[in-house]
Amino acid sequence: MPQHPPGQPGPTGGRTGTEPVLARSALGLRLVISSVAVPLFAVVTALLAVWAASSSETDSPSGTSLSVLAAIFGVLTLIAVVDLVVVVRRRRVARAAAREEVRERGDRD
Repeated sequence: MPQHPPGQPGPTGGRTGTEPVLARSALGLRLVISSVAVPLFAVVTALLAVWAASSSETDSPSGTSLSVLAAIFGVLTLIAVVDLVVVVRRRRVARAAAREEVRERGDRD
């Protein structure tokens, strides 16, 4: 299978759209948002679960609705944790690639 030069469109996944050549992802922003969201969602999940467990059948909101809300926030916590792991991994890979590029440039000089 022929290889296409980097940045050229082709079946190997080169540039095919109108995105800028030096586009950067917002990994730093995602890291901050996930770092805030994980503990916040976890605390809300715990508080809703405790509230649901201590509520009676005649209380408003009902224990069932509080349990549903706790489950929703639990899922949001898991999503935020997964996003945090992905962001940290991508940043680590990007930094390693940047270090390797600097090393290669140094070897050529």
